[in-house]
Amino acid sequence: MHDINIAIVNWKMKNEIDKCLTTLYEDSAASGLNIIIHIVDNSENIDGIKELLNDKFFEVKYINPGGNIGFAKAQNLGLAAAEAKYYLSLNPDVEFIHGGRVFKKLVKFMEENPSAGIIGPKLLNSDNSIQESCYRFPSFFSQIARRLNLDKKLKFFKKEVDYYLMRDFDHNSTAMVDWLMGSFMLARRELVEKIGFFDDRYFMYFEDCDWCRRAWLSGYKAYYLPDIIVKHLHKRESAAGSPFMAALTNPIARIHLKSWLQYFLKWGVKKIHYGR
Repeated sequence: MHDINIAIVNWKMKNEIDKCLTTLYEDSAASGLNIIIHIVDNSENIDGIKELLNDKFFEVKYINPGGNIGFAKAQNLGLAAAEAKYYLSLNPDVEFIHGGRVFKKLVKFMEENPSAGIIGPKLLNSDNSIQESCYRFPSFFSQIARRLNLDKKLKFFKKEVDYYLMRDFDHNSTAMVDWLMGSFMLARRELVEKIGFFDDRYFMYFEDCDWCRRAWLSGYKAYYLPDIIVKHLHKRESAAGSPFMAALTNPIARIHLKSWLQYFLKWGVKKIHYGR
């Protein structure tokens, strides 16, 4: 059995995956762990990712699902492709920092904290500022406020959004949190055997929040670990442009809105809170 099975979903991000895998392999080699990587190619090799893997990363397993099946479903294909002690959902725009010992630290924390079901590191932006990557479970109002930029206009909505984004929290502190951004989430095998992987009814967005919520309900915890650091060259595409026009013209925004509605139809609008 592998120590870690890593799944990365590609959507026309060949250059980012090249950098991600180059830095990942450096960290993996230093860890001494048995790690397997699966690339699930939702873009059907339109960017030449298969040739990159054959030429430079021949040990990486390539999966072509036959079209864009969505992030959650594609990620599940990669995560289910090999048995492992731990499963890592990783975005292609993540870069490992030289000497970070990420994998070694992740496994050490899991071994020392058996109640931890899902863990995630501190994420840095390209300018090395801290990226918001741990959250409290969303309220219905916090999501409306973010979508319509109401938090910039009304105090009530600002309070809702600040609470949701944990802006009162020291992001240099280790803590149990409600949920973690899906760009880097490590889950233990025992949790996966209990609740499965992502709910693939979400095409993209909210599958990470949903997974953490199910983890908490099953008796496991989610942890944010700032001593483990990676870079995430993240762009919030669903928020681009006018908030009103985005829902009509931006396909990513429409996907986000659909997933938002799916989440609240599944879980209801009652506020819950488990972490910090």
